[in-house]
Amino acid sequence: MATLSLHSHTFFLLSLLLVIFSLRQHLAVAGGCQYPPVIFNFGDSNSDTGGLAAGLGYSIGLPNGRSFFRRSTGRLSDGRLIIDFLCQSLNTSLLNPYLDSMVGSKFQNGANFAIVGSTTLPRYVPFVLNIQLMQFLHFKSRALELASTSDPLKEMMITENGFRTALYMIDIGQNDIADSFSKGLSYSQVVKHIPNVISEIKSAIKTLYDEGGRKFWVHNTGPLGCLPQKLSMVHSEALGKHGCLSSYNSAAKLFNEGLDHMCRELRTELRDADIVYVDIYTIKYDLISNSTNHGFEKPLMACCGYGGPPYNYNVNITCGHGGSNSCDEGSRFISWDGIHYTETANAIVAMKVLSMQYSTPPTPFHFFCSR
Repeated sequence: MATLSLHSHTFFLLSLLLVIFSLRQHLAVAGGCQYPPVIFNFGDSNSDTGGLAAGLGYSIGLPNGRSFFRRSTGRLSDGRLIIDFLCQSLNTSLLNPYLDSMVGSKFQNGANFAIVGSTTLPRYVPFVLNIQLMQFLHFKSRALELASTSDPLKEMMITENGFRTALYMIDIGQNDIADSFSKGLSYSQVVKHIPNVISEIKSAIKTLYDEGGRKFWVHNTGPLGCLPQKLSMVHSEALGKHGCLSSYNSAAKLFNEGLDHMCRELRTELRDADIVYVDIYTIKYDLISNSTNHGFEKPLMACCGYGGPPYNYNVNITCGHGGSNSCDEGSRFISWDGIHYTETANAIVAMKVLSMQYSTPPTPFHFFCSR
């Protein structure tokens, strides 16, 4: 069985490499990505490429980053995130955190405003979605100001056309649901809060549209009830078929239905905009429900943490902190630290995202390349 799992795991990694290689080859022939696309990302830890560490000086050390970067980059994973694989599929540089002053002016290909722990509400609390939007507006204003001067940095700035043709990615909402449950709210109270979260995301998209943005890529939220962190801390809730918290997953699915409906509404309102909704939930739940087919041994157990089976998560001894331990092969685990995914799991999710089978409308990611 172990040999079969290893073969399955290797197959999926090779498949991802083939997808990215074939996509790059197609773009090279078609000339569709002659210029690297500009990407702006808004979200939480699922797509934070170092914003928390840069903005607050929060220490995120090894073993985070051990698998690919060989050092910690501020990502909460052993390697690359989904957004990193998506960037690499377009042959563009990985996104730098907006708050990272050490990268100088290296924002020609966009910027990442996502921060660990971010929510949509309450407003004006760092670093909720509307704060990230305010940071973007400031960034845009300064970039265009410099681009209009004789400053030597102007050649490194994004132009008005760059902002207009950029891809705007949004991946947020998970923490709004999780925080509601953690406050002791009932399921019905959590669900009642969801329309307010959707409204904030809709407002953000419309703000970006008013600023000239026309290309949007929106991720729904994953199966929250399958996270080892939640499973280790909640003991009074019913578990579903695959051992996940039913109420948490149900709330996530209701959020996703609302997000999908919102995207459909906006396509009618903003007819000249491309708004793609991506079903991350289905992709991630498949990793758990069919874990052995993907080469994963313990789908609900963290690679890095404390406590051992069944979840290896302890809120007082989390990954990277004193007393925690990490598995030898992160590639055999879905969960890295009880909340975030391993690089291997992220790679498989990215491969499925690129397949277009989980996108509405079905859209190849290279559609957003600069033209």
